[in-house]
Amino acid sequence: MLLDDLRLSEPAIETAVDYKPLTVTPETLLVDVITLMNQKRIHSCSLSRVNSPLNGLTVHPTGSSCVLVIKNTKVLGIFTERDIVRLTADEVDFRKVTIAQVMTQPVMTLEQATFQDVFAALFLFRRYRIRHLPIVGQKGELIGVISHESIRRILRPVHLLKFMRVADVMTTQVIRASMSASVLTLAQVMAEFRISCVVITEDQPPLDLGQFVHIPIGIVTEEDIVQFQAMEVNLSEVLAQTVMSTQLFVLNPEDSLWTALVEMQRQQTRRLVVSWDRGIGLGIVTQTSLLRVLDPVQMYGVIQTLQQTVK
Repeated sequence: MLLDDLRLSEPAIETAVDYKPLTVTPETLLVDVITLMNQKRIHSCSLSRVNSPLNGLTVHPTGSSCVLVIKNTKVLGIFTERDIVRLTADEVDFRKVTIAQVMTQPVMTLEQATFQDVFAALFLFRRYRIRHLPIVGQKGELIGVISHESIRRILRPVHLLKFMRVADVMTTQVIRASMSASVLTLAQVMAEFRISCVVITEDQPPLDLGQFVHIPIGIVTEEDIVQFQAMEVNLSEVLAQTVMSTQLFVLNPEDSLWTALVEMQRQQTRRLVVSWDRGIGLGIVTQTSLLRVLDPVQMYGVIQTLQQTVK
């Protein structure tokens, strides 16, 4: 798996922005807002042929899962499909309520000058648990809006490597050993548990009454065992501390899979150690787990799941 073959080009951020979002004034009745949001669905099915009050309204060309409430080009609030469900459950009379009375405010926005890539937007979506992000100019004027749906349309499968986290694929079933363990013992452990490596750790007492801390300081792999056998080394007499690889790049569970792939290529290794909570947590990311993500069938399943989540 060559890095150049998977070179991750950033999706064009302009294509993720809806520059003509649905907007209304604060005085607009909620019933009219619902009508505007529903235009696309109505005109995409047989109901569009039925006489209704909708026929007298201007059709918004793209439809929208959200409405922005605007006054003097400034975003005052936002109203989404989720809000409709909530108000429906509360049995609110949509004909007697203005959008200003039920909109969400203040609105999380992103200034256009700082909007460098779609992954920054994805971070904000995840952090604030939102699905729509208005893009504004230097003076706070509305430029457009970016959403889960608009991002999903421009992402290619390989972009999942940057979107997904190490925690999504790592294994926490890690076998560790001390520096004083013999290489023969490590080989026996690998054979017994059918694993490809053993992480060498330095155990430190906990700072409080919690768990012991296991600081990863090296790794011995099955490739090392092959090399030692070729050199006819007496594995029962050689200790882990003398042969382990010590140039560890330790990942954090929140690192992206793209970071993991880049480091694997740079270090020419098939696996990377993951550590968190100051050494209490320990994991492994392997080349196999990354290949599993890049497998077409697996990617299709992940994309399908993301699409269902967006819906």
